Amino acid sequence: MSARFWERIVEGESQELGSHAFEAEAIKRFAAQYDPQPFHLDEAAAARSVLGGLCASGWHTAAVFMRLNVDYLSRRVADYVAEGNGVPKIGPSPGFRDLRWPKPVYAGDTVAYRQVVTGKRVSETRPGWGVVSFDVSAANQRGEDVFGFKGSVFVGTD
Repeated sequence: MSARFWERIVEGESQELGSHAFEAEAIKRFAAQYDPQPFHLDEAAAARSVLGGLCASGWHTAAVFMRLNVDYLSRRVADYVAEGNGVPKIGPSPGFRDLRWPKPVYAGDTVAYRQVVTGKRVSETRPGWGVVSFDVSAANQRGEDVFGFKGSVFVGTD
């Protein structure tokens, strides 16, 4: 058996979560269901807006992060289990802060997401658990920062 899952999480570790192409029709579908603003739904209205073009809802960029993060973590856990380890305990997030959308994500943009482990500590109030802190960032194909936040998650320490 190899090192516990908790021990494999290294401060400073950078994780490339993947990329997503934001296509106009997907932007409109998401917006119609969750954030029906004219600049997310209609090219002409978006062109007349302060944003200057059809762009994804900030919540769409956040939802894509979550999908890519879950996929990344699922692969990492599967690899760990394939080595003969048990399924590690991964708990909920106790929250996030500093959520930001510094630039719009326009139709046709491809956004790359990553996270960096910024710290980890054993929980003082929940035996058998630790808290992992991380920074999430996302950049479009021009290298412009378009999304980010600081988050944390509970991870089993046994």
